[in-house]
Amino acid sequence: MTTSGNAPRTAIVTGAARGIGRGIAERLADDGLDVAVADLPGMGEELSEVAAGIEKKGRRALAVHADVTSKEQTDALVAEVADRFGRVDVYVANAGIARVTPLLETGLDEFEQIMAVNLRGVFLSYQAAARQMIAQGGGGKIIGAASIVAYRPFALLGTYSASKWGVRGLTQAAAMEWARYGITVNAYCPGIVGTDMWDLIDERLAEEAGIQKGQAIKKHAEAIALGRVEEPADVASFVSYLASPDSDYMTGQSVMIDGGIQFS
Repeated sequence: MTTSGNAPRTAIVTGAARGIGRGIAERLADDGLDVAVADLPGMGEELSEVAAGIEKKGRRALAVHADVTSKEQTDALVAEVADRFGRVDVYVANAGIARVTPLLETGLDEFEQIMAVNLRGVFLSYQAAARQMIAQGGGGKIIGAASIVAYRPFALLGTYSASKWGVRGLTQAAAMEWARYGITVNAYCPGIVGTDMWDLIDERLAEEAGIQKGQAIKKHAEAIALGRVEEPADVASFVSYLASPDSDYMTGQSVMIDGGIQFS
């Protein structure tokens, strides 16, 4: 978990232009890490804003355009960050997408797109991060984005649910294989979060149920024991723990941080 000398620890966060990813990147900067933020080229303006905010906190920042479904781009992302910052200590594979579609209406293209981002993207991220960390001499934190649906699938989110179940399995296998290098691998499982993604989910769920926009998320939120919709900062606080030395003895876990919807 330590870096050579007094060099600051470094992190990469994918899907960092907005929502949970942005919250995580900003929190890790508050924790004293230098942070590289990555997202698609179409998110360039927002990504630059995140990087600028990190620099205002007194940390080094790097904004990189990368599509995590591409092995070449994911490998290049890690290589660029290692070259610029000297090493990679934390990798947060946060990038993900969701689609609300009944299974019988889900086309193969949609299925493959969701799997490509949510599962292949995590797989490629885990691989690239682990290879870099091993090359550095071992040690490091790899963290993936799962979801409450990795434990409790939602109807009309079948493919999304399957992709997140896959992240759970991948996280466990990676933790087993890379423990000998001092690398821990864990995932976070948010519930209903007030982000653009959940706005889209709410809109589509409302259409399917024949109710007004806003009513679907309100209905699902009634199951939250703590009585409020989750915020990106709630997730970021937990990822902060996963990225810190405090979690050094924790690996292979996919932990729900959902305000009390699903209990294990």
